[in-house]
Amino acid sequence: MDISALRERSSPAAMTVAELNEFIKNIFDSTRALTSVTVKGEISNFTFHRSGHLYFSLKDADSQIRSVMFRSSAARLKFIPENGMKVIAHGSVSVYTRDGSYQLYVNSLQPDGVGALYLAYEQLKAKLEREGLFSEEFKRKIPEFPEKIGVITSPTGAAVRDIINVCARRYPLAKLYLYPSLVQGDGAEENLIKALDYFDKTKLVDTVIIGRGGGSIEDLWAFNSERLARRIHEMQIPVISAVGHETDFTICDFVADLRAPTPSAAAELSTPDIRELYMMLAGAEERVAQALVRLAERKREKFTLLSERLTVAAEEITAERRERLEALAESLKDGIKAEIKDKRNAFKILLEKLNALSPLAVLSRGYAIPETENGVIRSVDGVSEGDSIRLRLKDGALTGKIEKIERGFTYE
Repeated sequence: MDISALRERSSPAAMTVAELNEFIKNIFDSTRALTSVTVKGEISNFTFHRSGHLYFSLKDADSQIRSVMFRSSAARLKFIPENGMKVIAHGSVSVYTRDGSYQLYVNSLQPDGVGALYLAYEQLKAKLEREGLFSEEFKRKIPEFPEKIGVITSPTGAAVRDIINVCARRYPLAKLYLYPSLVQGDGAEENLIKALDYFDKTKLVDTVIIGRGGGSIEDLWAFNSERLARRIHEMQIPVISAVGHETDFTICDFVADLRAPTPSAAAELSTPDIRELYMMLAGAEERVAQALVRLAERKREKFTLLSERLTVAAEEITAERRERLEALAESLKDGIKAEIKDKRNAFKILLEKLNALSPLAVLSRGYAIPETENGVIRSVDGVSEGDSIRLRLKDGALTGKIEKIERGFTYE
């Protein structure tokens, strides 16, 4: 029911509640001052409905007004409204006919006193910090001598030229792999995440540098993305963040394994200086040579000392062995003398026994040994009368002939 129709009614007939609320709504909707209104106040009774709509009240010290922000407008917010937050709301005032209440229909919302992007940045930073994404325990070590470095940035910006120049000067041994990406505006967030996915999946490089030159918070906003931050946190390859100038910090800086204030600094932090390496190698070579000389001197001294000890030990051993040998020789000599003496005594005894048995000894007792040219006569049967005979005595012999043989004599 519009206002003109209501005014033309001549009868005082009662209207329905719905008609009354509709009438009041038409008054609100036709009042130009209420169709575009800006209100500042403090958020209370905030509710984020599962439908995506936002329900809250705006209040000051004296009053409050119910407010609603539909999903289509809420999706454009750069920050998350909270109770107690002072904001500036723009929209229209109308009547919710079902309840008969008027409320503010908000189509844009800004923090009062601070920019929406800055507030969103602070909110996301606090959220990720609470979750531990900035913790040092998750930071990966940057390779000291990288073979391949991935670079994610704009192919036409100054950042990529700075990185190439610094790496070529400092460490030309490293190969650079550029993944060209948008670094601001629509599609930048998706491009950056896609580049990280590529390097993480292919394992093509040892280190990844992601960054761009400086700019306003709006220019750097892609690097304040929550999705990008979580993707960097999930990377298996170390990531160096090089976003903006020295005074600019982004969420990407906090979650990366290393933050560089500029792209040039990122190139320096990711590579060693080859000139310093040459100097280190030269110094190391000199130190090694000196160490070898000192080692040789120590070994020579040790060898000399060991030689002297060995000489002394050899002389001591030789003297000891000589003494032992002389003692053994003396002992052997004594043993030989004793053995000779024993043998001489035994021989003497045997000789005496032999002499006792010798026929010559018998001769000395007055006996004689009869012999013929055939040998000793042992029986009378061995000779005949007229045979020549020789009698051996102790001091000579007698020669004669057998004149007579007598038999029958025996000696017991």
